Amino acid sequence: MPVDFSDILVVGVSSRALFNLEKENEIFNTEGISGFRKYQLEHEDEPLEPGTAFHLVQSLLHLNENAKKRIVEVVVMSRNSPETGVRIMNSVGKYNLDITRMAFSGGEPLAPYIDAFDIDLFLSKDLKDVQSVIDSKKSAAAYIYEPPTEFKPTDNRVKIAFDADAVLFSDESEHRYKTEGIEAFHKYEQEHQDEPLAEGPFAKLLIKLSKIQEEMPPPIELSPLRLAIVTARNAPSHMRVIKTLRKWGVYVDEAYFLGGLSKDNVLKAFGAHIFFDDQEVHLTESSKVVPSGKVPYASDSPLLKLNGNIKRTKATDKK
Repeated sequence: MPVDFSDILVVGVSSRALFNLEKENEIFNTEGISGFRKYQLEHEDEPLEPGTAFHLVQSLLHLNENAKKRIVEVVVMSRNSPETGVRIMNSVGKYNLDITRMAFSGGEPLAPYIDAFDIDLFLSKDLKDVQSVIDSKKSAAAYIYEPPTEFKPTDNRVKIAFDADAVLFSDESEHRYKTEGIEAFHKYEQEHQDEPLAEGPFAKLLIKLSKIQEEMPPPIELSPLRLAIVTARNAPSHMRVIKTLRKWGVYVDEAYFLGGLSKDNVLKAFGAHIFFDDQEVHLTESSKVVPSGKVPYASDSPLLKLNGNIKRTKATDKK
């Protein structure tokens, strides 16, 4: 019988997100596949340095040691061929990562294989693959930034932080804020606080993570998996977030309603293994202190068109 991953968190991580392969990627871009193959074969016994997603993956896999059953699987997904992927396999072994499933697509896009491996979260440094996954709505997906230079996990707990609108929730509220202004946004959110927000691209991931918390040793407040929301929302729009999570049956350990304050200081204090946001303005700063991933808007999102119009207007104003 096929393996059933319905109750297991399955993370698909590209080799460039898991390990630092920027030098190798540059060789590929400048010398082509032959130069890249030659370099990888000559260095296949040299372990790769950790990449942005390394600490997250390592810590998630450690959760299996304390759980009632296996709750996390990680699949390394790479555009390498099996031949040039030997160095990646060797590095997985060197760091004692409990990873048994890998996909080497030989240059082909990885997005079509999300379903085949039952992926819940896809992390990659290839924006086209991430965009394809987001558009398919089959999995949460994020484009991974360069790793912060001085990040080290503060303890053995896994800490994952999420923005709210356009990440956990749909982009409807964010669109209202950008088109109608802050007062109209707060008024609508307050009047509709008992109406759950629509699910965003990371909603199902959060729900599964919350269920995984239940598999950890009690009490849930001391779980080695901690979830946080770090959002620009503030009172009175915060109540709709809390009531939506209740409706979903989701337990979130921490929530920070910042009302325009910088997110990076909170994320550093929280010690996030990764932070997911949709806006460059937040990610540029957060990625300097914690591993960060951008959640792109779906190709049919009205926010994508709106942001494009805003950029064109600003460019015109400068002329």
